[in-house]
Amino acid sequence: QVQLVQSGGGLAQSGGSLRLSCTASGSIRRITDMGWYRQAPGKQRESVAVLSSDGRLKYADSVKGRFTISNGNTRTTVYLQMNSLKPEDTAVYYCNAQTGWASKTDYWGQGTQVTVSS
Repeated sequence: QVQLVQSGGGLAQSGGSLRLSCTASGSIRRITDMGWYRQAPGKQRESVAVLSSDGRLKYADSVKGRFTISNGNTRTTVYLQMNSLKPEDTAVYYCNAQTGWASKTDYWGQGTQVTVSS
């Protein structure tokens, strides 16, 4: 089992910045990928940024050049630096960790509201 605890987020104006943090505990040695997802009202949850165990980064097209995922060279914490925020970035953001290789298991943080005002 992996437990994920998120912090950060809140309210920002358009063009502003926010930072999200997520710390993992439990079976951290089994973690392969960590990332951030978001879900806006009435929409499906979508991938925002993923950091793979081999160091590869993957971003949604909508956030490329504005958001940066990093782990501070640890396997237990992942950050999401969000710059040049837009109102359409408003959503509940979830930290995700995957374990396993052939068969993956997803773990989720508690969710953090990010609201961007125009």
